[in-house]
Formats: sequence, structure tokens, C-alpha cells
Amino acid sequence: MENLLTWRFWFNLRPEALLPLFTKLFLAWLLILLIAAVISALKQRQKSPYKNIWKKSYVFSLSNFLIGGILIFFNYERAAFLSARFWLALWLIVMILWLIPIFKAYRLIPLRKKEREQEQEFKKYLP
Repeated sequence: MENLLTWRFWFNLRPEALLPLFTKLFLAWLLILLIAAVISALKQRQKSPYKNIWKKSYVFSLSNFLIGGILIFFNYERAAFLSARFWLALWLIVMILWLIPIFKAYRLIPLRKKEREQEQEFKKYLP
């Protein structure tokens, strides 16, 4: 744990291989991303107010699954620069930033439903 907070750990250009526990957790995270990509691919075909959210989550899950697969491959092959730990940190930061617009769009869905109901109620009285 002490190593985790050092500059040398994150920016070492020839890092050691990942610990077996972290490798298993990383592979489990990739499996979760793959399952989420499959589920969101199936859900985005359905017509619902959440279709846009499913589409965004599909792109998020599949893209991050591929990037994570590339990162784990470089770590397995011990590619000097490409298996550096800062790539994992950068990937985590980008994933978090990518989730923000998805959650914002999710929060707007009840408002859009309400607007759609009001619009239908208004159109009901038009000739």
C-alpha cells in the first residue's frame, strides 16, 4: 500500500507485472464490461425512453472493454512503456469522466417523460 502512493510506482516506465490478485480483479472488471456491452446492445434495440442511455452505455462498455483488453495484454507481455501504471490511472479517470454525461442523460429522462405526457394531453384537444 505504501508503494501505491509513490511517484515511482505510477511513472516507472519498466514496471513489474501486476499482482495476481489485481490481475484477477482486472479480468473480472473486463468481464463485467463485456456483459454490460452485450446487455446494452440487446436493450438499445427496444423502443423505450431509455434507448439513448442504452446506446451510450453500449459504446462506453465496449470501448472500455477493448481498451482494458489492450492494457492487460501489454501488461502480460511486459511491454516497457505501454504497461506503465499511469495508463491504468488515465484509463480510470477517462472512464469516470465518460460516465458523467451518461448519468446526466439518465436524470433527464423523467423530465422528458413528463413533457411528453403534457404534450400528448395538449394535442388531445387539438382538431
